[in-house]
Amino acid sequence: MEQLQLTDFDLDQQLLTLPGISLLIFTSVGCSSCRWARQHLPALALPVQRLCWIDAEENGGAVQRYGVFHLPTLFVVRDGEFYGAMRCQLSAAAMIEGLERTLAQPCDELP
Repeated sequence: MEQLQLTDFDLDQQLLTLPGISLLIFTSVGCSSCRWARQHLPALALPVQRLCWIDAEENGGAVQRYGVFHLPTLFVVRDGEFYGAMRCQLSAAAMIEGLERTLAQPCDELP
């Protein structure tokens, strides 16, 4: 599974042009759940083409635009279309179900 590190400067440009399903994950070095996610999510058999990581501490503009209030926070983007936040536990089964539920919703514009 591909992994990208995004910033305020390239976040929207990348998400609009990437094919397939991207999971955008806001994290922080000081967050223990975020460190767990960074270590374990790449190994899960998720039906996504890539994980897009963004450091919440260093990218305040994105945090504000996306309305991130807790970490880690996950968003789903498919073929440049924004499907919103994915709320679920960080386990393979819960994330697959969360992806299906999120992608069943109407898409919106990127924040």
